[in-house]
Amino acid sequence: MIPMPQKTTRTMPAKALPQLARSAPTARTARTARLLLGSVALASLAACANYAGIEPTAKPLDASTLGLKNLDASKDADHVTTDSAWWLGFGDNQLNSLVSTALLNNPSLKVTQARLARAQATSASVKAVDGPQVNGAVDLTRQLYSANHIYPPPIGGSVLDSGSLQVSASWELDFFGKNQTALEASLGQIKASEADARAARGLLAANVTRTYFQLVRLQAQIDLAQRTIAQREHIQRLVHDRVNAGLDTQLELQQAASALPDARLQVELLNEQKALTLNALAALTAQPVTALQLQLPALNKIAGVQVAGAMPLDLLGRRSDIAAARWRVEAAISDVASAKIRFYPNINLVGFAGLSSIGFDKLLKSDSEQWGVGPAIRLPLFEGARLRANLRGKTAELDLAIESYNLQVLDAVHEVADRITSAQAVLRQQVEQRAAEASAETAYAIAQQRYAAGLGNYLNVLSAEAPVLAQRRQGVDLAARALDTQVQVLHAIGGDMAPTSSN
Repeated sequence: MIPMPQKTTRTMPAKALPQLARSAPTARTARTARLLLGSVALASLAACANYAGIEPTAKPLDASTLGLKNLDASKDADHVTTDSAWWLGFGDNQLNSLVSTALLNNPSLKVTQARLARAQATSASVKAVDGPQVNGAVDLTRQLYSANHIYPPPIGGSVLDSGSLQVSASWELDFFGKNQTALEASLGQIKASEADARAARGLLAANVTRTYFQLVRLQAQIDLAQRTIAQREHIQRLVHDRVNAGLDTQLELQQAASALPDARLQVELLNEQKALTLNALAALTAQPVTALQLQLPALNKIAGVQVAGAMPLDLLGRRSDIAAARWRVEAAISDVASAKIRFYPNINLVGFAGLSSIGFDKLLKSDSEQWGVGPAIRLPLFEGARLRANLRGKTAELDLAIESYNLQVLDAVHEVADRITSAQAVLRQQVEQRAAEASAETAYAIAQQRYAAGLGNYLNVLSAEAPVLAQRRQGVDLAARALDTQVQVLHAIGGDMAPTSSN
């Protein structure tokens, strides 16, 4: 018979029983703590992404509904050619020099350029955050150490020197794209500032050009008033001769004499307007009035530009103000994205290495070395209200940017339509005015001939002269207005049009 092995029983010592009894709840406590910490971590991560219900309400205009072709391309800086040197199309070297001087010296344009430089500097600082940060520090201290703190005697209660020589580094790991979206928002502001600078440049050039053409108009009116004075002086001599010949009375002589002061008054009024306009031009070009040694050309010597008969939809999207508004929308979108990313953890790698000792004489010894490295994680556990308020603010700014963009587009469409309508209307008015002036000149010539021949009185001459003077003044004003509307069209569409040889 094969013997069966006997079963042995191992008896646990009595003193081990309490230890086992204690270890079981400790393990359960540890598991409970881990579960609790895990739940808190999951709840924290869930709370980090809790930005539901905060969304923009504004929507950009659909370009196709307005008949516009390239509004989306307006923010592409590589293709924007708005506010180019359109003033060169008028073929006036003196005007070109004035615009160049204004663009170089005008303080308002320099303010815009300073804002651009500020935006670029801000973008550079935002971009720098995305890279590693390294700092060095040297601290040398003579200190009384407390006898009742963590340092035991002989350090506690003693006055000792301590020093540290340390280099620390940190690198924020942009897992969720917070730094990238902030950089994109900053770059959007730079593009908007660049477009603003171009818009300011175009507006300044338009103001200089319009003021210059206003000077030309006033000079033409002064020349016309001077010719009127000479003409009335000639008529006065003629009336005087007729009085001496017994053909007219003192009444006709007084009527002829009374017309001269009125003509001289018109010259003085026009001279005042010219002086004020010169002051405005000097301010625009940032130079004294005495530096404006201008030889103003005749109105008919200035080459005009061909104005479109309909709205140039392919050019409107190139306007700098529209491009600036579009870039602000893009920047606001990035700001909203960055505000959402702030709900998520912030993860950094940090480290330090250096020397630290009590006593300056030991600072540079090898056993004074110290170092450390590790991750640093920050969770926004109890910042939900602040983060949501920040997100609401950024979302409201996005709505504001979108609505401002929509308003800018609608205003641009309205402005260009008005400018083109006025430009076309002025051309038609000039045709009618020229016909009316020719008719008035003919009637005036006949009245003068009849009076010289003794077939009419002087009142007939005065009656025929009034519409001639009115038509001449209107002709000058319309010619100047034709140039002014051309400037406004060019500035409004932000592009060049073909030059033409007449107004």
